[in-house]
Amino acid sequence: MSITRLFETISSNQNGMNSVYVIAEVGVNHNGSLQRAFECIDAAVAAGADAVKFQTFVSEKLVTRQAQKADYQTANTASTESQLKMLKKLELRFEDFVKLRRYCDEKGIDFLSTPFDEESAAFLDSIDVEAFKIGSGDMNNIPFLHQLNSYRRPILLSTGMADLEEIRESLEALSNCPVVLLHCTSDYPAPLEDVNLLAIRTLRQSFGRAVGYSDHTEGIEISIAAAAFGAQVIEKHFTLDRTLPGPDHKASLEPKELKSLVSSLRNLQKAWGDGVKRCMPSESNTRKIARKSIVAAHAIPAGKVLEAEDLTVKRPGVGLEPKHYYSLIGRKVNRDMQQEELFDWVDLQ
Repeated sequence: MSITRLFETISSNQNGMNSVYVIAEVGVNHNGSLQRAFECIDAAVAAGADAVKFQTFVSEKLVTRQAQKADYQTANTASTESQLKMLKKLELRFEDFVKLRRYCDEKGIDFLSTPFDEESAAFLDSIDVEAFKIGSGDMNNIPFLHQLNSYRRPILLSTGMADLEEIRESLEALSNCPVVLLHCTSDYPAPLEDVNLLAIRTLRQSFGRAVGYSDHTEGIEISIAAAAFGAQVIEKHFTLDRTLPGPDHKASLEPKELKSLVSSLRNLQKAWGDGVKRCMPSESNTRKIARKSIVAAHAIPAGKVLEAEDLTVKRPGVGLEPKHYYSLIGRKVNRDMQQEELFDWVDLQ
């Protein structure tokens, strides 16, 4: 599914039971290498993802020289370097993103990127991105949201660290844009006890918007559960090698795991159905074999008025259903019946 098709679909049906749009979040897991970024795109395509997402930023416009790193960044990178120094090693040039966008088009996968500053947002708009992904760190950056709102493009808005009032304020700032809210827990990896998947339903009920899930947990099971809870977008960090140096690799899926996630989500889509409870085509044969019918408990002569001891219930389920058992008592059979012969209404007076 393309990002354009995604927003067309959710605008008409927000019940969460449509196909899941899967974003392979490369982020900065290219480690500043354009070649590795291309390889990540190839791996995301091979896994069957709908989109591959990067992060676009100018380091000096994103953080101050004094900004400290988050605990997970310190744990996964050199503890003595500043956040600015770390980000400079992970930064790609604007012209690199032009090449990545073109390569995604060639490979048939959607290109997405999260802008982290005004210049980066303007650049992404200039290359006609189909949608913006806004990270949780900027979901309350109202001036920044106003800039994005002016572009009138679809928005995927992560809501990590936010409460409902903050989300409401963000949506007001994005009044010109269709928005999908992404539930998120902003820790890497996110502890299971803080995942709070029920918030997916809360977001949909509170705002009447389509909702997805940006998953920072380890493994794939929480993403699958999120889809079962109604998440229409699943975003998952992705790397070529979890042992590579960098802040996000350890909380990311490797290619085989991403492929397994996509396959599991596609199977889940097949299992959703339409919600109408009925005998399904694959059950029709089992229904005949496993259910039971009313049969003659012994040989019954014509003209006999049926009593309880004349009737029993056995497989197969191709005759009168057991629910009619009491309706047969007191009725007269109009022909001879053999033991275990199935009853039919034409046999009764």
